[in-house]
Amino acid sequence: MRSLIVTLMIFGTLPFICTRPYIGLYVYSWISYMNPHRLSYGFAFSFPFAMVVGVLTIGAWLVSKEPKKLPMTPGTVLMLAFALWMSISTVFATDVAGSFKELQQVIKMMVITLLSVVMLQEQKKLDWLIWVIAGSIAFFAVKGGAFSLATGGNFLVFGPPGSVIEENNALAVATIMVVPLVRYLHMHTMHKWVKRGLFVSMPLMIISALSSYSRGALIAMSMMALFLWLKSKNKVLPAIVIIVVATAGLNFMPDAWFERMDTISEYEEDASAIGRLNSWSFAYKFTLDHPFFGGGFMIYDDVSQYRKYAPNPDRHVNAHSIYFQVMAMHGFVGLLLFLSCILVAFLSCSWVIRNVRVREDLVWARDLAAMIQVSIVGYATGGAFLNLAYYDLFWHIAALSIILRLIVQEILKKDLVEAPVEGVKEDDFVVPQAKKSFLRADAKK
Repeated sequence: MRSLIVTLMIFGTLPFICTRPYIGLYVYSWISYMNPHRLSYGFAFSFPFAMVVGVLTIGAWLVSKEPKKLPMTPGTVLMLAFALWMSISTVFATDVAGSFKELQQVIKMMVITLLSVVMLQEQKKLDWLIWVIAGSIAFFAVKGGAFSLATGGNFLVFGPPGSVIEENNALAVATIMVVPLVRYLHMHTMHKWVKRGLFVSMPLMIISALSSYSRGALIAMSMMALFLWLKSKNKVLPAIVIIVVATAGLNFMPDAWFERMDTISEYEEDASAIGRLNSWSFAYKFTLDHPFFGGGFMIYDDVSQYRKYAPNPDRHVNAHSIYFQVMAMHGFVGLLLFLSCILVAFLSCSWVIRNVRVREDLVWARDLAAMIQVSIVGYATGGAFLNLAYYDLFWHIAALSIILRLIVQEILKKDLVEAPVEGVKEDDFVVPQAKKSFLRADAKK
């Protein structure tokens, strides 16, 4: 029955995708993040719904009147460069055939992400993408948080079966990355009951992340809280909120959770931590001998290479870090491009915050930019312990930063054209001080 319902729901969207291709981006994201077909037990469980929706979306977009030009921003250029470099490194991979299969999946994700930049350059369309992404992951996180409350936090919380975030640690990092997006929706939704629902969902999501028993998620949440506090103008109130939330969450967790977290400071005695260090050492030593192209997507499955470079060749584990994962697979060049993608996404949000500070009509953009930055901090810290370098969520968040900046740039340019200031010229990257003064004066009126 579930298979039939899911199939009817997804195929029911196809006619709408044909006339409005951007709807296909929402449906594809819903399938990718929530994996509704994985909640069934029949034919739908393994049916390639994402491929059907993706192919139809691209086809409908090509014949539609939707924009066709990809904006050449620093973010999109870096994404294209990273995709190109991954393609080149695949040619030099230790397992070309296996790496090519993985490359296909990553390129598909990149294509959909970049199509989002092309087709969703409107606030309403952007908000709907955030609703889909946040809602899809929050479905499992809120359910997991409620389950944890009912069971006293004594059981792990897992994600959708057969997905990238099925494992408890991965779901925890995805959850904390989405919490800031839920907070943005909570701040700007106008519906009273929706606002209340979002308010209740956030603590449940935090409890879900804590109940994953993920040490990486705990570190990521701590860094996100620190970042929020440092960015706050009024340091007292945020500090009180953070302390209250942290105290309530920690008091709820059982003794087994604290025993697990204590191993952070006793990593020498923790088998999991030793395995990670062994894997990271392998990645670094291997990349020193293959600095440009790395070993391709399948390098961690190459037992001969692992035995050659790992300090303990008998302890064979995967990368357990987005940084070492990219380094071993695509060399130092690939790692540099990957880090640049993260940094540029963060700086794009800083640009937005800086340039809309005096615009009351763009408070939503400032808040979204700030929340995206918090998500990036969570990914950069939590991802240091997980294999999530190619997970759609970060790349979609990077796309959100690009789209947001494009929207804000267009609004500021339009205002400058309608009310020009002598001596002020348009600038794609920085709003001059003269323009800032004009906008500030205009806002006061």
